[in-house]
Amino acid sequence: MTTAAGPLTVRVAVADTWETFAFAASPGDGIAALKRRALDAARIDPAWADRYDVKLGGALVADESRTLAELGVRDGAQLVVLFRRRRPVR
Repeated sequence: MTTAAGPLTVRVAVADTWETFAFAASPGDGIAALKRRALDAARIDPAWADRYDVKLGGALVADESRTLAELGVRDGAQLVVLFRRRRPVR
């Protein structure tokens, strides 16, 4: 899987708010930084970032220190940020 060498547009859905954000990113940007940007855009304190997971193509991104290029993220790809623990519906 190859990625473009230039800038990417990556969509990040934040499950808690049901919002999707489009971010301009470079292939060298880290997953953790992108997650913090998405949480901030969704008005969720980025200090809580350790309580959230990132998924790409339905699979958990276990090492968030990796870059978009290392994960093979392509232009227009969508990542999902969701709370790590399931919460009961009340």
